[in-house]
Amino acid sequence: MKKLWPVLLLLVAACKQKEYNADLLVKNALVYTVDSTFTTANAFVVYSGKILAVGDIDTLEKKYFAREVIDAGGKAVYPGFIDAHAHFYEYGLGLQDVKLVGTKSWDAVVDSVSNYARHRTNGWIIGGGWDQNIWNNKTFPNKAKLDSLFPVRPVLLSRIDGHAAIANQAALNIAGIKPGQTITGGKIETINGKLTGILVDNAVGIVTRKIPPPTEQVTQAALLDAQQNCFAVGLTTVDDCGLPYTMVSTIAALQHKGALKMRLYVMLADQPENYEYLFKRGAYKTPGLNVRAFKVYADGALGSRGACLLHPYTDQKNWNGFLLSPKAHFEEVAKKIAAHGFQMATHAIGDSANRVMLKIYAENLKGKNDKRWRIEHAQIVAPEDVKLFGDNNIIPSVQPTHATSDMVWAVKRLGAERLKTGYAYKALLKQNGWMPLGTDFPVENINPLYTFYAATERKDLKGFPEDGFQMDNAIDRKEALKGMTIWAAKANFEEHEKGSIEVGKYADFVILDQDIMKIKGSALPKVKVLKTYINGVKVYEKK
Repeated sequence: MKKLWPVLLLLVAACKQKEYNADLLVKNALVYTVDSTFTTANAFVVYSGKILAVGDIDTLEKKYFAREVIDAGGKAVYPGFIDAHAHFYEYGLGLQDVKLVGTKSWDAVVDSVSNYARHRTNGWIIGGGWDQNIWNNKTFPNKAKLDSLFPVRPVLLSRIDGHAAIANQAALNIAGIKPGQTITGGKIETINGKLTGILVDNAVGIVTRKIPPPTEQVTQAALLDAQQNCFAVGLTTVDDCGLPYTMVSTIAALQHKGALKMRLYVMLADQPENYEYLFKRGAYKTPGLNVRAFKVYADGALGSRGACLLHPYTDQKNWNGFLLSPKAHFEEVAKKIAAHGFQMATHAIGDSANRVMLKIYAENLKGKNDKRWRIEHAQIVAPEDVKLFGDNNIIPSVQPTHATSDMVWAVKRLGAERLKTGYAYKALLKQNGWMPLGTDFPVENINPLYTFYAATERKDLKGFPEDGFQMDNAIDRKEALKGMTIWAAKANFEEHEKGSIEVGKYADFVILDQDIMKIKGSALPKVKVLKTYINGVKVYEKK
């Protein structure tokens, strides 16, 4: 019996070694932690959905025995990417509609709509993504062809920026729109006493309010389809800008069931019922859903000449664009949002719109603060107004691909001199020392690696221009990575739970096939996501 004791002790020791004390060990990796000192590591450990330890593999393997081990094969690992400005649900709905992004002419748009209609024979025809700025004929189209093909069936096709649309006569009839009709904050185009079908900004809403709401089945399909595409590009959190309060329960229910794993930071739209909802119940916060902000629209888009400018458009005399609501409205909502302690995020493109909102913000924020009110886009800001961001800790939330998408035609809208201070991301970053980055998808591509490329190289996907666009306002790779991880988390008041690979934070991370911090700039758009993880659980793997 005495001879058996050593054997038994060895067996007991072996059994103890087999006790799991971690769920996942990632090793043989180049881990960009994006912590406060931007350190790198070669391994980390996950337990119960959170980062348990980060460091050297030899040390971690001695201390932790994980149920699953990932050998990254030397690949780079980053915190899960965060898109600080997007339209997640709208993008998902668009996946159910006719797709017009990249169409090269109005004829191509009509052909796409006709093909779609042959397969979807009932109901409204909804589509989006056309952009007259990339056509040979850069004027807005006319509805005549749509009227001929669809005399009874209503059609509404949104421009790529979502701030203009074309409707056929059937849709206009349903909405009750007449020639010469006017609307505050919008435009109903009438030429020679006839409607062209073109609607800008608030005019679009006259028609969209007549479209039957999507069914619960379509809504859920939209959210889940959007999720899968986002996982494939490494996104683990998305800021969805401008939803109705009714979507909160829909999203929460899908997340509770485990079907919707994407983390969402939801901004409610500037509508009375949304203010009433959030003011009454307070901020809504779960690990997957954060609702504590309101999205307000100051003006429209530069591409559709709805952005509100201090001086007239270079390519349209005596036209400055417009604010979408009276100034008094913005003053009122800013005051009540401040009084209730919520975050305000305002779409502002033109230098006039930015000036109006920056001054209203300043009146409510009263200097240095940590309320993290945001200006979304901040595309054209008068040089003398830039300091207002820093003086009041106002956060510029920018989308770098807008610069590289707009640069070819923006000079026509603004003129060369005014464009010099547009898309000034480096100048804006200096104001507070940090700045969140997003895509504004579906206006732009959902891929955050395109954001990284546009922010650092200031080129389009074809490598144009060769020397980059206004490179004095490019940001470096470290800043760009922070902008789509820890700084994006900070813009959402979530920097203590995500945005970096640090102990105690959610184990949201992505593995790429190349190291975006080291490869040539020209190679950045070709980088692929190999795997995406949320809570240490794989949600995407490249086939």
